[in-house]
Amino acid sequence: MNKASKGFTLIELVVVITILGILAAFAIPRFAGLEREARIAAINGLAGSVRAGAVLAHSLNLAKGDAPDDDATMEGADVTMENRYPTADDAGILAVLQDATGFTTGDDGVFTKTGATTEATCIVTYTAPAALGDSPGVAVTTGGC
Repeated sequence: MNKASKGFTLIELVVVITILGILAAFAIPRFAGLEREARIAAINGLAGSVRAGAVLAHSLNLAKGDAPDDDATMEGADVTMENRYPTADDAGILAVLQDATGFTTGDDGVFTKTGATTEATCIVTYTAPAALGDSPGVAVTTGGC
């Protein structure tokens, strides 16, 4: 009588599990490294948005012929201005951005990436210009991302 074999032999199963284990050993560190890269990309994206928002507010102030410290209205939001740029607080640069999802903000122009390894060193810092004619500062720190 000839019996048809059904299923896998023990050796076949061990070989497949070994191959999957080897693949996992190389894939897991690769995927773990992507989390840090994603946080750095988010930080850099926010920095670009902060720069663009500050320049747009500056352009609006100049185009309207407003005084350097006159408040502006952008997309229905009141924006506090200082030296023709948004101030470094919630009423200034955060009002320009309108949405900072994924970041915690203080009232000091510092945007911290939530979920970072060391949140104090995974930040974007906006600084309003000190004098008329100066440019605002946007600093990116990614050491703890």
